[in-house]
Amino acid sequence: MTGSTQAGVADERIKETSFIRKALIRPELGGIVGTIAVFTFFLLTASDSGMFNTQGILNWSVVSAQFMIIAVGACLLMIAGEFDLSVGSMIGFAGMLIAIFSVTLSWPVWIAILLTFAICIAIGALNGFIVIRTGLPSFIVTLAFLFILRGFTIFFPQTFERKTIIGGIKEAAEGDWLAPVFGGKIGGPLFTWLGDMGIIDVFERGTRAGEPVVDGIPMLIVWALGLVIFGHVLLTRTRFGNWIFAAGGDAEAARNSGVPVTKVKIQMFMFTAFCATVFATCQVMEFGSAGADRGLLKEFEAIIAVVIGGALLTGGYGSVIGAALGALIFGVVQQGLFFAGVESSLFRVFLGAILLGAVILNTYIRRLITGER
Repeated sequence: MTGSTQAGVADERIKETSFIRKALIRPELGGIVGTIAVFTFFLLTASDSGMFNTQGILNWSVVSAQFMIIAVGACLLMIAGEFDLSVGSMIGFAGMLIAIFSVTLSWPVWIAILLTFAICIAIGALNGFIVIRTGLPSFIVTLAFLFILRGFTIFFPQTFERKTIIGGIKEAAEGDWLAPVFGGKIGGPLFTWLGDMGIIDVFERGTRAGEPVVDGIPMLIVWALGLVIFGHVLLTRTRFGNWIFAAGGDAEAARNSGVPVTKVKIQMFMFTAFCATVFATCQVMEFGSAGADRGLLKEFEAIIAVVIGGALLTGGYGSVIGAALGALIFGVVQQGLFFAGVESSLFRVFLGAILLGAVILNTYIRRLITGER
């Protein structure tokens, strides 16, 4: 190699990347642009509808948090190069298990919750084991479990209770030490003080006169933010995060480099099941019941949120923050259409347009920067 060639290589290696270039190749770009566009739209069309007062913000934050919880698991799994189409059925299945254990069998709610987590995480591990051991596409394996889990979710309550909805969970959870971790609220004294100071709205009449309209932050939102932070740190600040990218980018090359690809992928399936069970537990604690139809289409909504957030369907590329922004877009659009007086059936039209726009933008910018065709 000549001296000039060596200098060229050295120059290429130490060449600094501009701030703009770094920003453009970030996977969150589509999610950021989509979030700005959505908020701008609703600020212009629904700013005086109550969407951005305390109660309105809580409404779309709760919906966004629901999407966010399952999007974190789906994001890490997709970056690892796999899909889980059983997430929605897992939500319904987990909620039904909690209801049967706590209401039908009269077990303590904390035992019902912990046992449900153990069962669902084990099913996630089984999903991953089958995918790795057989070499079948995760799309096919988890599609099979989508039907298996949904079938059990309908079969169990009909067998035990002769119905497909089981209530009474709130009553069973009274005094339980673990239930408030999923169904409680935090920050009550702070919101009371904010109401007393006139910073947030309070009830003006009735038995709750003088109390704040929003009396705390639901644990669903706390779980969502906690999982986003955990997933982001895991992905960007740990060796395991590098393994996730490597497993999804080129699994064979990763194995040859010493990356435990099998372990990584199975654990990501388990984490996805964990996130789905968190969602289900928060849901049954909020509603006080479990239904056989819970979680329908949630697997696709999670994948869409992740793709809006910049992840590639081929794996090896993505961002938990981007997935969280995709989930935020879901929640804001779903609630914003109601506040803006737009027909709610157009919700999926908006989502489809945002999904298409985000993917086209991400693809165009990446090709522009990298020179791909």
